[in-house]
Amino acid sequence: MDNLESIANSENPKNIQEGNEMEAKKWVFYFGKTKTDGNKDMKDVLGGKGANLAEMTAIGIPVPPGFTVSAEACASFYENNKQYPEGMWEQVLADLEILEKETGKKLGDPENPLLLSVRSGAAVSMPGMMDTVLNLGMNDNVAEGISKKNERFAWDAYRRFINMFGDVVMGVEHKFFEEQLEKIKDTKGVQLDTELDAAGLKEVVAAYKEVVQNHAGKSFPEDPKEQLRMAIDAVFGSWNNARAIKYRQLNKITGLLGTAVNIQTMVFGNMGEKCYTGVAFTRDASNGENVFYGEYLENAQGEDVVAGIRTPKPISELEKDDPENYKKLLEIREKLEKHYKDMQDVEFTIENGTLYMLQTRNGKRTGKAALKIAIDMVNEGLITKEQAVARFEPDHLDQLLHPQFDEIALGKAEYLAKGIDASPGAAVGEVAFTADDAEKYVNEGKDVLLVRTETSPEDIKGMAVAKGILTARGGKTSHAAVVARGMGKPCVSGCDDIKVYEKDKYIEIKLESGETRKIKEGEYISIDGTKGRVYYGKIPTKDPEIAGDFGVFMSWVDEFREIKVKTNADTPKDCKRARDFGAEGVGLTRTEHMFFEGDRITAVREMILAENLEGRKKALAKLLPMQKQDFKGIYEVMTELPVTIRLLDPPLHEFLPKEEKDYEAVSKAMGVPVDVLKKKSSELHEFNPMLGHRGCRLSIYYPEIAEMQARAIFEAAKESVEAGYKPVPWIEVPLVGNVKELEYVRSIIEKVAGEMEIDKAQIPYKIGTMIEVPRACVTADEIAEKADFFSFGTNDLTQMGLGFSRDDSGKFIADYKEKGVFTEDPFATIDQKGVGGLMKMCVELGRKTKPDLEIGICGEQGGEPKSVEFCYSIGLNDVSCSPYRVPIARLAAAQAAIKKKNQK
Repeated sequence: MDNLESIANSENPKNIQEGNEMEAKKWVFYFGKTKTDGNKDMKDVLGGKGANLAEMTAIGIPVPPGFTVSAEACASFYENNKQYPEGMWEQVLADLEILEKETGKKLGDPENPLLLSVRSGAAVSMPGMMDTVLNLGMNDNVAEGISKKNERFAWDAYRRFINMFGDVVMGVEHKFFEEQLEKIKDTKGVQLDTELDAAGLKEVVAAYKEVVQNHAGKSFPEDPKEQLRMAIDAVFGSWNNARAIKYRQLNKITGLLGTAVNIQTMVFGNMGEKCYTGVAFTRDASNGENVFYGEYLENAQGEDVVAGIRTPKPISELEKDDPENYKKLLEIREKLEKHYKDMQDVEFTIENGTLYMLQTRNGKRTGKAALKIAIDMVNEGLITKEQAVARFEPDHLDQLLHPQFDEIALGKAEYLAKGIDASPGAAVGEVAFTADDAEKYVNEGKDVLLVRTETSPEDIKGMAVAKGILTARGGKTSHAAVVARGMGKPCVSGCDDIKVYEKDKYIEIKLESGETRKIKEGEYISIDGTKGRVYYGKIPTKDPEIAGDFGVFMSWVDEFREIKVKTNADTPKDCKRARDFGAEGVGLTRTEHMFFEGDRITAVREMILAENLEGRKKALAKLLPMQKQDFKGIYEVMTELPVTIRLLDPPLHEFLPKEEKDYEAVSKAMGVPVDVLKKKSSELHEFNPMLGHRGCRLSIYYPEIAEMQARAIFEAAKESVEAGYKPVPWIEVPLVGNVKELEYVRSIIEKVAGEMEIDKAQIPYKIGTMIEVPRACVTADEIAEKADFFSFGTNDLTQMGLGFSRDDSGKFIADYKEKGVFTEDPFATIDQKGVGGLMKMCVELGRKTKPDLEIGICGEQGGEPKSVEFCYSIGLNDVSCSPYRVPIARLAAAQAAIKKKNQK
């Protein structure tokens, strides 16, 4: 033992700066009976796998000893032109010597060989994305030595090692090894690898060595230490392989140092009968049931279970095969759950009757399972309500609220393309290319997916009946995305790989293979709005199951939440859904969305085409009762809660037709010549309409519009009061950048309120503004003098703050993210330094004028967890989001409050 301790504590001169006593930088961390350097809280340095191997060792779980090369070493490796940091390799060799002493085995010794596994392990789990090498240390001499005791095992382990090392480390494709294996199996007249005897496996080893020589241009390395060095290089290198980079992008994993490398004593589940290997969860990962759940194989290695080469047995059958170790596994299951206070995903091996645990980590689970596990663990006293809320993943709530594809069927589906995950959920339907066609096919009893190059307000009726929406253009705040989220419909937008031929009614899809696929009208496709993916054909979906546990959990959430959550909703139906999900008011009702239903758009067009004030008022008079009914319906659903109604915002050209066939249809419906329509459309044309004649500018240029809308708002409120409801209208003036704009429009609203003798005690209305122009942020102290409330419209504030078109920037934002310019899409997550800086300034200036000024956010980021946390941190009173995001915003708000409390 003294010798072991002297090795463990030795200092290599190369690791010490000459001339001083400073301790060398530690790159390698040992875990075993000799010593254990790490623990579960060191995931940033040791990766999740390394930290948990050290932790399990420390709490007495049987773990094969080994050591971890830190993720810091990986970062240094890339910073220094793929050279190891000074002292790292010497530390590897020192810990290897400790490992040899502890195990009584030696790397490369034919009589008593130490074989190693070399595995990756980042701080965040990235399953299957990086590289692993097993059985390292095998060579001709070692194989001959092992074969004296177990001949078949020796050559099986060797051929597995050459295949894995050749593929992962030396770049020889797996298929070349597989070809040779199949030839030898054919020659021997067998079908399965397990049917090959030792002599056959020895032939496989020889064939594999030739494969390496032919395809790598050099012989397979015999020196185990050279193998170890090459394997560490390969694992470090896999941190930046294409699949790992893509995985981090898709899962928004940022800020990690790199991957750690876990070098561990091999234990074998393939030494013969009574040897086993398996993977298990301490609870059922699909439904959360408190049962030991998993699979195992007899006489196999771990990758056999994962790869699906053989059909595994359910873990419960191990009680018959090996009752003693099954009992030990159950004890370890309980110990791990109590220690980690979460459901664990474990790997184990039983080698000739001895049980070893190879890994534990918090297990991935479905939304349904996550909810049940959280509720059960609180009831069991394992965790507190606060812990349950703090660690619950928002994506799991998303799964509970939307239909999802059947996972087994999804795995067999034909993948077509990837776009932007604009609105979550799964949808299946026949392709339709126009709103009229979508409506027609739905009336015929068909399920439809509306596919457009991009949607416009005129597509609203098709969007309303479609199961989901797919567009070739647009981002997360495009028309398609915003409307789909409001409707709770799945949407994939900005799918650059598709080209839509709406006139000829087909789409062309550029596949990953480079080939082009044509999908015609009436063919079925399936879209996953949660992940932004498109598939061919009909994939079965499963409806969400929102049982009693959901309500219990959300009541816990609200115990910790400190800011309100409202909804963006334009119809009583959406308001009802949002209120059922816990919304505490409407943060945004877009009145323009109401103008596209039925014959309303005709009245809007009459107003636009009118030559004088009298004509405009006549057309607006037709709209007033329609708007009144809309507001009345919303007031009744949201009684006693504030309803923020935004005055007309978009430029008027959006209400006019765009294509020739549409001009002709509108001309016929309105009795207006096509040339008159085109002339008006030309007059309204703007080079940059999003920065043009819209928002409060419309109300200033056409005050009669604001007057009509104010009258509709107040008439609806009066009638709601008479019907026994308690309406709370908040009237929002959009796109204000100058206090004079708000002052002018406010005077119109107050004039109408005065004429109608509105009693504020009965109808406690407020007049405020949407903050979406940077100038409004820097003059917020002035604007607050005339505003009862502020609401950040972060879609436009982001657009104007960054100078990015929210509809056209999707493609290059994706490029920015890929190249590391952005870590997040600023239209999905608030740009906290830039746009967030404007928001913070606005809050400070606004409250300097009015300390009790109510400030919220109604942009699409209002339901995104990181953005919700930011809004809480700068003192907003509320966030507002689409109905299906309300529970997620509630959770994010609670988590932000818990995080702040714990930081204190």
